[in-house]
Amino acid sequence: MRPPHLSRRGALAAAAAATTAALAGGCAAPSAAAGGRTRLRFWHLFGGGDGVTMQAMLDAFRADHPGIALEAATLQWGAPYYTKLGMAGAGGRAPELAVLHLARLAGFAPGRLLDPFDLDLLGELGVRATDFPSDIWRRGQAGGKQYAVPLDTHPLVLYYQTEVCEKAGLLEGGGDRRTLKPLRDAAEFADALRAAKKATGQPGLVTETLGPDCITPWRLFATFYSQTGGRVLSEDGRRLVLDDAKALTVLEFMARLVEEGLWVRRADYAASVGIFNGGKTAFHLNGEWEVTSFRTTGLKFSMTRVPGLFGRPTAQADCHAFVLPHIAGRGGAPDEAAHTLVAWMLKHSVAWAQGGHVPAYLPVLDDPEYLALHPQSAYRDVVDDVVLDDPAWFTGSASRMWIELGGVFSGVLTGSRTPRAALAEAKRRLRRLLDTRDPLSGAAS
Repeated sequence: MRPPHLSRRGALAAAAAATTAALAGGCAAPSAAAGGRTRLRFWHLFGGGDGVTMQAMLDAFRADHPGIALEAATLQWGAPYYTKLGMAGAGGRAPELAVLHLARLAGFAPGRLLDPFDLDLLGELGVRATDFPSDIWRRGQAGGKQYAVPLDTHPLVLYYQTEVCEKAGLLEGGGDRRTLKPLRDAAEFADALRAAKKATGQPGLVTETLGPDCITPWRLFATFYSQTGGRVLSEDGRRLVLDDAKALTVLEFMARLVEEGLWVRRADYAASVGIFNGGKTAFHLNGEWEVTSFRTTGLKFSMTRVPGLFGRPTAQADCHAFVLPHIAGRGGAPDEAAHTLVAWMLKHSVAWAQGGHVPAYLPVLDDPEYLALHPQSAYRDVVDDVVLDDPAWFTGSASRMWIELGGVFSGVLTGSRTPRAALAEAKRRLRRLLDTRDPLSGAAS
């Protein structure tokens, strides 16, 4: 997901204060917990509205577990977080528990920088492998051990303005729960954009297309390309297997929508959110985390999973997951406390889902409290169809691949690169990344 921006969340001041306080003690040397309580240090990267939600959940955990002295630190989102976490695991100053984007696990040296979970202990706490989508659970494994336990998945989704879509004849059903008509292929999606433009005089779709660290063009390409059945890297993440024909089909479709004036050509991330919030653009493709931005302003909108325009109904995604940074001699009460916090967070992830994320803990998806969340629960079945980046050290949220290929495919959406030129440049950059040594591969335990 993206780091928070000023228009995304409504409680940034509170989150900033919590972050500052947490960072002040986040790297302190280990000390005994006061009053015989078990000390548990937890690092995460949640700011903005997610940070406020996480803080509330951690406070509730503290109230439920008075014997655990939980110390939570919020670190800077993106590359700074992962650099600090990797060095902590290598240098013996790691917290007992941390958050990691699941697609980054392959580059995080499981076994050296991370310790495996005790699945028997998790089972005693009521958390088992069968409680998760099998593909997501497997992505947390390495060498036959479980190094990551997923909290959620945060996929690309389709936001739509209900009043605009009503005017364009794109809704079905009755009452307050009218929903978007099925869009079964690329042609029907393009027709929907044309109908929206005819109704409003505005392009039917807005997304991030440019700006510093512009990653949405990559997420769009990855979503549509995954729907063709293609993959970017080999299963072991060591070879480039990008299918030129399938990639060009997707890139040429994206370019045609822009050329026809159906897609806003130039918008950075904040501008794309602001344009959709303005109420005249029918559709917005983005991560599901902006739900709170639009609910805060009172926008009349809903959400659905990205339509299967090119075959399979898949969507690019990543997952927030819990990991155990390497600690020499891990075990005992602090390790049990870390497992306890993981299990508690999973079982209480309805609160986490309010920010748009789809819980990875399957029992929550049937919880009446979660089902009552609208529009958050409307796209919950995408949890079975999310596609994470192929495993390599340079993939996953805030990764080198996202930033580099986001910049390349940005050119297709702004008109500065042809689809063929963008594909050639993307392949050149991927080969260079494949030839580059993982900067964390030499980290010692």
